[in-house]
Amino acid sequence: MNFTSWLDMQLVGTVAWKVAAAYLIALPIGWEREQAEHSMGVRTFPLVAMASCGYVLVADAISAGDPASRSRIVQGLTTGIGFIGGGAIMRGKTNVHGTATAASIWNTGVIGIAVASSRLEIAIILALFNLITLRLLLPLKARLDHAAHHADVPK
Repeated sequence: MNFTSWLDMQLVGTVAWKVAAAYLIALPIGWEREQAEHSMGVRTFPLVAMASCGYVLVADAISAGDPASRSRIVQGLTTGIGFIGGGAIMRGKTNVHGTATAASIWNTGVIGIAVASSRLEIAIILALFNLITLRLLLPLKARLDHAAHHADVPK
């Protein structure tokens, strides 16, 4: 028996392309978090996107086009990814850290869902805005944090 006789190579190619696209689109977000020395980074973000893509692809294959079934899979993903993101949030005595990383993890899950849904434009736009928010708004956040810290210091 030939290995390819029971395997649809065109389908394998489509799935491989989608999973790779989800992985690669999320990779720069993970790289940014890794460079900023956050708890989640270059491994976690692409894996979340890839797994989200995989879940939706499997859901599409087993649900026979039933939108309610697909919706339940996406709802479960949303909850699960929120749980993963919650692990990035750390509360100190006077502040909270990790909320941007948690939100980015959630966004990365949506990137995987978008790729699985053949909405590459949505995935790319989400990734770009995520990177813009993390990188370009960092100086603004630092100024706001500095101003807030000095406003709280008694004179």
